[in-house]
Amino acid sequence: MSAHKPDCLFCRIVRGEIPSRKVYEDDDILAFHDIDPEAPVHFLMVPKAHIDNLYDAGAQHEAVLGRMLALSGRLAAEQGSPDGFRVVVNNGRVGRQEVYHLHIHVLGGTEPLRSGTNRR
Repeated sequence: MSAHKPDCLFCRIVRGEIPSRKVYEDDDILAFHDIDPEAPVHFLMVPKAHIDNLYDAGAQHEAVLGRMLALSGRLAAEQGSPDGFRVVVNNGRVGRQEVYHLHIHVLGGTEPLRSGTNRR
């Protein structure tokens, strides 16, 4: 995987330079609460190594991206969304990606989700 980018917001969160409310962490993945949640449960999952977006993901990233998706259900349930959740990946300018460090939004909870979760 590629190295961290010094000016990348999510790389700075991964390095602990910017505080976050962690949901999960291992050697390759960090999950943390969104600072502007759009649902009762809303957290982000990022690979610790910097990948700009899905255009830059390759075969060498399959394991970590697969683990992120595989963890999403367990983490969503643990955070209070046992009856369903949504996974959103905004990719590129037209896909409304705001932070160019590949990440997935996990949204759920006991209330209906707001429509329009097409940011960051």
